[in-house]
Amino acid sequence: MNKYILSLLIFVSATLFGQQKDYSIQAVNFTQVKLTDNFWLPRIEINRTVTIPASFERCESTGRVKNFVMAAEAKGKFCTTYPFDDTDIYKTLEGASFSLAVHPDSRLEAYIDSLITLIAKAQEPDGYLYTARTINPAAPHAWAGKERWEKERELSHELYNSGHLYEAAAAHFQATKKRNLLNIALKNADLVCSVFGPNKRRVAPGHEIVEMGLVKLYRITGKREYLATAKFFIDERGRYPDYDHTSTDSWKSGAYWQDDKPVTKQTEAEGHAVRAGYLYAAVADVAALTGDDSLLKAIDQIWTNVVEKKIYVQGSVGAIGDGERYGNNYELPNSTAYNETCAAISNMYWNQRMFLLHGDAKYIDVLEKMLYNGLISGVGLDGKSFFYTNAMEIKNSFQHKDLEATRSGWFECSCCPTNLARLIPSIPGYIYAQKEDNLYVNLFINSHSDILIRNQKVEVVQQNNYPWDAALVFHINPVKATSFNLLVRIPGWAQNIAIPSSLYLFQNEVMAKPVIKINGQLIDYSLQNGYAAINRTWNRKDVVEVFLPMEIRRVVANEKLKDNLGKVALQRGPLMYCAEWMDNHGKTSNIILPRGTNFTSEFTSDLLNGVMVLNAVVPAVNIQNNENVFTQKQTFRAIPYYSWANRGKGEMMVWFPEQIKGIDLLAK
Repeated sequence: MNKYILSLLIFVSATLFGQQKDYSIQAVNFTQVKLTDNFWLPRIEINRTVTIPASFERCESTGRVKNFVMAAEAKGKFCTTYPFDDTDIYKTLEGASFSLAVHPDSRLEAYIDSLITLIAKAQEPDGYLYTARTINPAAPHAWAGKERWEKERELSHELYNSGHLYEAAAAHFQATKKRNLLNIALKNADLVCSVFGPNKRRVAPGHEIVEMGLVKLYRITGKREYLATAKFFIDERGRYPDYDHTSTDSWKSGAYWQDDKPVTKQTEAEGHAVRAGYLYAAVADVAALTGDDSLLKAIDQIWTNVVEKKIYVQGSVGAIGDGERYGNNYELPNSTAYNETCAAISNMYWNQRMFLLHGDAKYIDVLEKMLYNGLISGVGLDGKSFFYTNAMEIKNSFQHKDLEATRSGWFECSCCPTNLARLIPSIPGYIYAQKEDNLYVNLFINSHSDILIRNQKVEVVQQNNYPWDAALVFHINPVKATSFNLLVRIPGWAQNIAIPSSLYLFQNEVMAKPVIKINGQLIDYSLQNGYAAINRTWNRKDVVEVFLPMEIRRVVANEKLKDNLGKVALQRGPLMYCAEWMDNHGKTSNIILPRGTNFTSEFTSDLLNGVMVLNAVVPAVNIQNNENVFTQKQTFRAIPYYSWANRGKGEMMVWFPEQIKGIDLLAK
């Protein structure tokens, strides 16, 4: 029997007989969580008032909007660089829709509607929507091929554009209940489903995300064909077994597209890191909705590979600039680290889904590490300057061509700024999750939420000063006495676990244990998959206090990470730290952090919008008159990694030697 027909039959059987219709754990919608904190709320507000308007303005000024105008008129010449530039409008629309859901804005809504009208006019009668071809079908973009879908696997990004359209349409419909963008997306999805599938056109999408988008449309409409096509795109992978890790043209290989072997046979993260993250998130969706255990097994293995061998200490992935891709196991160089911001975003989507599948806190531990470090480092404190790549070190003596020491307002390929615009307003939706009468507390953010448990409304109010302090307070206020299980995540860093593997370890173990009180009384609690489980009948004005030991930790790397042998990084709570030139006598590559160094922490409200800094006195290597090399004690200051490069250009370091092992000799 044709394997694609068999796959479809398995899918239909799973759907009809209800083997597993969805994630057993469901996230609490972000619209139910009202933030009141001083860390995330200002960032979401800056995203609303600065990032989203700037993204729309740049879509206008760079010609991205003009491409839709010309497509609607079927005349002109595609005026931007990449055929996926349409997605910058879709992603900004998605972020703006999330913003509208919690902050109504009639002017913004009117502008969005005007863009949707333009998008509708650019859509061809059968649903095809791709300005790089529609403007002039006789002379489409060079990456697109002469015919529709001809180069989908390689470069055209036709289905990638569709995927971001679907994501935006789902967000817009959920925020406004309007169907104007949703109808455009459904028309396109119907076309895609009619073209691709068993006994139709066969291709594994070159840049994944259409799979995630189709799942969202399936959730909205219940149309099984959308889910079946998403699964088909996943099952279609594995036709190009030509991957060569030594190839200088890695983007030409099957693994670059995660297409060198079937997904069910893949055991490690490979290829373009952003594409991979979107694929693995979609695999989780399809596994949950169809009960396909072979897909579940595959992403479990791939996740383990990432966390054990392919993730940087501050949560970034995608080490290699050639192909924006994962490298070999333990290939995590510091001087050339690529770490695309979009890769952190796609991996955050993936880790959230892994938690929804398994209910284990380790996935949120990884998500939190990405979120507070390698993800928000991608946007400047001003909300309109960005990193495409996220460096691990900047030395005056060496600057790799792919690394950025200063932030940019926009890029010719501006996927990262618009991706941040859509991710940041959705963060409240990552705080809580539910499974029957189990309420998971995953992130610690001051907020007010109304959650339905056992058909009773329960008000949950968080009060804390996280991530600067780890004294957490939860006010539990059910309408009437209600029994349920409160599951509070005890982060790995509070249990002497730097990451859920042996890739990074804490050099200094903290003996203090997390403490929990209810209404002022100490309680014993058990840990279930990383959560403190508190099962009781809750009454109005119950108060839960959680005290996590938040010490300054020295992080060391697995000996297989050669760049980090004899070096140490610094962590406090969920935050990784770095040293920047401005705070350290104009240089950071000469600093040594010997064992036994005494660090203190201090909140500095007038620095970088308010940050907890780490201070010490340490030795540094200096050169006098370009001749004499000596060490001397000097003050040392470290800042949260996410906050670097907001004060100009200069050196930055994450990993520091514990002793002198070599000196760069420079000719000036």
